Amino acid sequence: MISVLEIETAKQLEAAFEIRRRVFVIEQKVNPAEEYDEYEPLCVHFLAKIGAQEVGTCRIRKTENGFKLERFAVVEEFRGKGVGAALVKACLNHALLQNSGTYIYMHAQEHALDFYAKYGFSAEGERFWECEIAHFKMSQLA
Repeated sequence: MISVLEIETAKQLEAAFEIRRRVFVIEQKVNPAEEYDEYEPLCVHFLAKIGAQEVGTCRIRKTENGFKLERFAVVEEFRGKGVGAALVKACLNHALLQNSGTYIYMHAQEHALDFYAKYGFSAEGERFWECEIAHFKMSQLA
């Protein structure tokens, strides 16, 4: 069973950063200087677990435009098992609790557009590149 918790301890945040390191820095070859940014302390971070195993993470950040969902990462061997869906739902629930009708958006990697569309996100504008990976802005209203 998948559980998602809001990160509250340094140990949990370390686990989330390790997942991000494995997925973004090692697997997708993102420069670590671009992966970790000044927004880390401003975000609400989530950690997904299956049993005791930490398997995924993401963060959500309040911006002047609304809520931005960021840094979705699921450990490779746990993809396709509902971890990403559980993380998206945790972020959407967080945003909804803050204020319904809020603009929610993300910069989604191009390969994940269909996945996020299942949760009401629509692509906006043209493809752009972040960290040498194709992205689209996607958004919805909570």
